[in-house]
Amino acid sequence: MKATFGAGCFWCVEDIFRTTPGVKSTAVGYGGGHTKNPTYEQVCTDETGHAELVQVEFDPNVISYEKLLDVFWGSHDPTQLNRQGPDIGTQYRSVIFYHDLDQEKTAKESKERLDASGKFGKKIVTQIQPAPEFYRAEEYHQKYYVKCGISR
Repeated sequence: MKATFGAGCFWCVEDIFRTTPGVKSTAVGYGGGHTKNPTYEQVCTDETGHAELVQVEFDPNVISYEKLLDVFWGSHDPTQLNRQGPDIGTQYRSVIFYHDLDQEKTAKESKERLDASGKFGKKIVTQIQPAPEFYRAEEYHQKYYVKCGISR
C-alpha cells in the first residue's frame, strides 16, 4: 500500500519513515502544485505550489496506516503553517495526501483526536487532500541522509 506525507524538508522525514518497521520503500518528491515535472530549484522558489513529499510503500500486515499517521504527527510540528523549523514556504507545509476513502477517513479522525487532545497546545493546520500526481525528486535527494552518512 501507499501513503504520502508532507512534513517539512523531505530529507529528514524520509529518513524517519525509511527506518520505520513495516515500511518497504520510500521516495521523496513533489506534489500538490501546478507545475508539471518541477525541479528542486523550482519548488524552492515557493512559486510552483508543490510541497516536498515522502511517498511510503508499506506492508499493512506489519504496520497500519494509523500507525504511519502516528509517525507523521511525531515527525514535525503540525501547528506551524507553511514552515518547519528554519524552513519557510508552502513547500514545507504539513499535508496528508490520501490514496483512498479509508485513508481519508482515518487521517481526518486521527487529526481530530490529536487536536482535541491539546497535545500541541495550538490548533493543527495540517491539510488533508486527495493524492495528487507525485513527481519523484532528483536522484541525489533520494535517501539523502544515507548518502551523507547521517542516517539514524
